[in-house]
Amino acid sequence: MNPVLIKDIQIGRPGPFVLISGPCVIEDDQTTFDIASHLKKLTDRLHIPFIFKASYDKANRTSISSFRGPGIKKGLEVLGYIRNELKIPVISDVHQVCEVEMAARSLDVIQIPAFLCRQTDLIVAAANTGKAINVKKGQFLAPWDMKNVVNKILSTGNKKIILTDRGVSFGYNNLVTDFRCIKIMHKTGFPVIYDATHSVQLPGGAGTVSTGQREFVPLLARAAIAAGADGLFIETHPNPEKALSDGPNSLRIDDLEELLVKLKAIEAALT
Repeated sequence: MNPVLIKDIQIGRPGPFVLISGPCVIEDDQTTFDIASHLKKLTDRLHIPFIFKASYDKANRTSISSFRGPGIKKGLEVLGYIRNELKIPVISDVHQVCEVEMAARSLDVIQIPAFLCRQTDLIVAAANTGKAINVKKGQFLAPWDMKNVVNKILSTGNKKIILTDRGVSFGYNNLVTDFRCIKIMHKTGFPVIYDATHSVQLPGGAGTVSTGQREFVPLLARAAIAAGADGLFIETHPNPEKALSDGPNSLRIDDLEELLVKLKAIEAALT
């Protein structure tokens, strides 16, 4: 295993599991900061390493009319403020090569979305920044295919690689998780995160929007830690019913503490 160090956080065993969490998208400055502050206090109290996540642009929405976020300039200002004010690392998605240089100035981890995990130019540009790169496995890829993605990043000399599983397409408008993916992707030699909220998404399941089954998030998160995941990606919101993106598969922020306590207990039982 090649652990990845992000500030003082080690992702990869034998370290503790890491939580990547936040709202799907930056809705406004105050809501985003309040969520980050709540998660910082919670993870500090539970001694869980934490990276804050929020997207400045959701470029792959189902509908042309769906909310995408504030855009790269404003979004990175919000993330940069949270990073500096709360002293926590931040992660967000990039969708185009032209975004990478600007994003690298504000982010600790650059994330490659699942639908773009085969985009060589984007991956290489992100890797060339020297930042840690989190690549979400496409819903259309077998876990062993991620070795090719890893090799693209390694070609730049960057070894700060994190892989994230978020389920695989299972018929129309549905995803299913195969927890063998965690062990298989570990064979690349790099840490593996499990995305417990996007894995319960039903893409395009409501016609013009995606829907989801957040009631299964705790179950899948517990299974992922038991299966050896190095961390969890969990989108959360104070009021998922009113969230502007991915509300149906986001975990209610008030329900997160109970889940994290159980996850720590599972982790302790395995060591």
